[in-house]
Amino acid sequence: MATYNKFNSFTEALGEKKFNLATDQLKVALCAAANAPVAGNSVLTDLTEIAYTNLSTRNITTTSFNTAAGLAKLILANLTLTASGGSVATFRYVVIYSDTSTNKDLIGWYDIGSNITLADTQQLLISFDQTNGLLDII
Repeated sequence: MATYNKFNSFTEALGEKKFNLATDQLKVALCAAANAPVAGNSVLTDLTEIAYTNLSTRNITTTSFNTAAGLAKLILANLTLTASGGSVATFRYVVIYSDTSTNKDLIGWYDIGSNITLADTQQLLISFDQTNGLLDII
């Protein structure tokens, strides 16, 4: 099972109004094992991404960002990455960031646990928790 990790800067970025989690276009960045994200990264340019040649859209659909009883939850639709026209470079880390924020601020990442290479027509389902959400804010 993939392990979720939060970037340290995410909390500060929320306080500085760098995100609107209800409306920002969230996106996936992919990183190889040799270029693992670390908690101290804060913006997309801090990462070394793989080449996205032959890869389908990396845009994530936000299902909802709502609050109830003082708890806010970010619910994201599952995302299927598909290789088309050839293979996709090997990766291990799936990073979530805001493509809307000026500096492409980072939110968190998943360590899949091993390298993945998608051959032509292969798919990877990124399954987000539809009950508890990607994150909750108390």
